[in-house]
Amino acid sequence: MGKILRETTRPSSNSSSSSSSPSPPSIPSTTSSTSITDTIKGSHRFKITGYSLSKGIGIGKYIASEIFTVGGYEWAIYFYPDGKSVEDNATYVSLFIALASEGTDVRALFELTLLDQSGKERHKVHSHFDRTLESGPYTLKYRGSMWGYKRFFKRTSLETSDYLKDNCLSVNCSVGVVRSHTEGPKTFSIPISPSTIGHQFGKLLESGKSSDVNFEVNGEIFAAHKLVLAARSPVFRAQLFGPMKDQNTQCIKVEDIEAPVFKALLHVIYWDSLPDMQELTGINSKWATTLMAQHLLAAADRYALDRLRLMCEASLCEDVAINTVATTLALAEQHHCFQLKAVCLKFIARPENLRAVMQTDGFEYLKESCPSVLTELLEYVARFTEHSDFLCKHRNEAILDGSDVNGRRVKQRLYCEN
Repeated sequence: MGKILRETTRPSSNSSSSSSSPSPPSIPSTTSSTSITDTIKGSHRFKITGYSLSKGIGIGKYIASEIFTVGGYEWAIYFYPDGKSVEDNATYVSLFIALASEGTDVRALFELTLLDQSGKERHKVHSHFDRTLESGPYTLKYRGSMWGYKRFFKRTSLETSDYLKDNCLSVNCSVGVVRSHTEGPKTFSIPISPSTIGHQFGKLLESGKSSDVNFEVNGEIFAAHKLVLAARSPVFRAQLFGPMKDQNTQCIKVEDIEAPVFKALLHVIYWDSLPDMQELTGINSKWATTLMAQHLLAAADRYALDRLRLMCEASLCEDVAINTVATTLALAEQHHCFQLKAVCLKFIARPENLRAVMQTDGFEYLKESCPSVLTELLEYVARFTEHSDFLCKHRNEAILDGSDVNGRRVKQRLYCEN
């Protein structure tokens, strides 16, 4: 593998004209919609203590619960100890549920339950739920409208029943507010353009306006913005704003990284997308793209750019090849890219790939830099081969000796020549 040089020509694509064809006959459109009616249900427990003391307050006078909300409306339970009607002469207690908020023609289902406090579960229940209503849900015309029973329970019977315990009554009220709406295809919509924040930040990088930090990489100067870098990378944040920050931000020298790689790194930080690798290197070759992605993966790990690291992993997974897979495997091991590592091991372990990969310079680099990976490679080889005798005889020689190599390291410097 050699240096990356900028090519001056690129292959051109041929355009072909398409012949026009007659339009198919129009098909009448069919639309649909659905009316949905359901209930919004809620309940409230109302405890009435000191029942005997409430008697004699007067016919038509009530004890009210706290207001509670169901289906967007407020409700209250009214208990009449002496009854609601004068003609009953306090013979019955009355129980009602009332609409306590503003509303017109509120349709609802109700359930009033006087709870048996003996533990026998013999509650006195009056319910609209779970039964067919000939006239449909009850309609409350306005605030203060009520539904309930004037003769809910005969008072003499109530006072000797299991519903009254320790001079206390307990009432549960359930309300189901009926709501209807129609669902159908949206007739109108307001289109929302996609976000351009990446483009805007990218243009900021290209213009260099308001930049407040410079980086020198292999003699090239890159202008950037501290806040953008700090927001995107915890390493840059510590370098630029942390306790151990660089004192000279006019020009920070960056070691062990190539200028095109640092340029690509800044591109991702600002644009949130990978640059065109071939355009960046000037070489129309998958090999150049892979080499750049390898270097960029190391840079992403260095600056804790997890998304960029995954983007590089994905790119390298798509372009696994005989002459680059060993170097990619070494990088995956060094930078803890477990998914990429598994892809490389599976590729190398295939019988049709193994010997060819072992002939590459990258395999020698793999043996020197990550010897522990060879053990894992043996396990993968064992899974793919059916010739166990062949493996036992040749695997030590093949893997440990590295076959025919010339000793050159593969992780080359990357630069562009004009």
